[in-house]
Amino acid sequence: MSEFKNVTAVKKANIYFDGKVTSRTVILKDGERKTLGIMLPGDYEFGTGDKEVMEVLQGSMDVKLPGEDRFTTFKEGETFTVPANSKFNLIIKEVVDYCCSYIKE
Repeated sequence: MSEFKNVTAVKKANIYFDGKVTSRTVILKDGERKTLGIMLPGDYEFGTGDKEVMEVLQGSMDVKLPGEDRFTTFKEGETFTVPANSKFNLIIKEVVDYCCSYIKE
């Protein structure tokens, strides 16, 4: 899906790592929450509350998921899932545009 229709957009940005990672929250008509963001080059660790499905819209990222001992590269058009209540690591080598979906379980 290349666009979201009939959504609520939260005005205030989510800003992490001194502005190197930013996103905006959109809430779909059915209440599902997503963020649309940009990551600048760097190494990052994120924690999850809900299960997250990350979609790479542009660029690529190296991802080390919980329980993994190596990084896997995800490119434009690919997705990966991060379990709820966990941590994951990212190595960003180029600007990345992404969409994150939060899944309540």
